Parts: sequence; C-alpha cells; structure tokens
Amino acid sequence: MARWGTQGAAGRSEGAAVTIVLFHSMYGLRPAVREAAERLRAAGHEVAVPDLYGGRTAETAEEGLALRDEIGRDELLRRAVTAAAPYSEGGTVYAGFSLGGSIAQNLALGDEKARGLLLLHGTSDIADDASTGIPVQLHVADPDPFEPDDWLNAWYLRMRRAGADVEVHRYRGAGHLFTDPGLPDHDAEAAERTWAVALDFLRELEA
Repeated sequence: MARWGTQGAAGRSEGAAVTIVLFHSMYGLRPAVREAAERLRAAGHEVAVPDLYGGRTAETAEEGLALRDEIGRDELLRRAVTAAAPYSEGGTVYAGFSLGGSIAQNLALGDEKARGLLLLHGTSDIADDASTGIPVQLHVADPDPFEPDDWLNAWYLRMRRAGADVEVHRYRGAGHLFTDPGLPDHDAEAAERTWAVALDFLRELEA
C-alpha cells in the first residue's frame, strides 16, 4: 500500500541456510500473519515475525492507516532494520504483506546478502541506482486499487533493470489482502494458490 524509496545494493549470498523475515500489513500483527508464519515453519523454514506496531492492531483500513502514519515511515523502517539485523548474516529472505511488502522490498534491496524477496499484496518505489541479483516473487490481486496496472508495469521494468529475477502472479477478482481470512478481501482459492506457488519459490531459494 505504501511506496517508499529504497537504497541500492549489489550481490547476494548463496549456498547458506536462510531465515524468512515476514512483515505484517498496516493492520499490524494479526492472527493471519502468525498463521502464515506457522505455515512456512511447517514447510521447514525458519521464520521471524517482527511486530512493528508494538502490540497494536487495527480492525479497519482507516485504523491501519492511522497507526502507520502515527508511527511514521522512518520509524517503521528503523524498527524493521533492527528486527531483521540478527538474521542478515546467513542470507535473509524478506517477505511481507502489503505495507510489509513495501518494507521488505526496502530491506532486501539494501542488503547485499539477501537471498530473495516474497511480496504479498504490496510493492515499493525503486531507487534509480538500485542493483540486485535476487529472485523476487509478487502475488497481487487483479485489479488491485493499491497496485494499479500502470504502477505494476513500471515497477516490474525497474526491478528488472536493477537486475532482479522477477515473477508476478495476479489473481483475478480477489480483494487486496486476499490471503487474510479475517478480512473482507479474503479469497480462499486465491490464497491457497498463492501459498502453493510461494512455497515452491522458497524451496528453490534454499536448494
């Protein structure tokens, strides 16, 4: 949902075990995020789930936006960097939902040891000098009012120009945060398809 500027970085670490750092959406650390982390752990991955809101959650999009804006861009990114720092030496896979995807992208493009980037429902701006060789997978509704076609086309081209290996998976008729069973956007079929593809992507990163 938010599109924030990024720093560029080159290179990636290969051949090491990775930890997934999974960032929540503007709604905060809702049960669906914890359930997603458990799904990833059940598939054999180590997963860290930072709480960037300090225990607060939102019930509506308006409340979520208010929380996001109250904390502010710089502080959210600072908290994210601090939370991810313990895992970065081994090569981190960054992942996130909507706002969390924007944060994950910022961290991944600024981490020369990043192993991959999994974006669910959200992207971010890309610095003109960004450089990365990481695999990137995006799952997004079609259409998505927060990720319109013109934006996604430009985002894809800029990520490719930066050197990323990008896949985009779109889900016709799904709501914006369609993987969250507790929100009106939920689409069970689209969510299961997303997780099936995402788990294959993550397995390849750890191969």
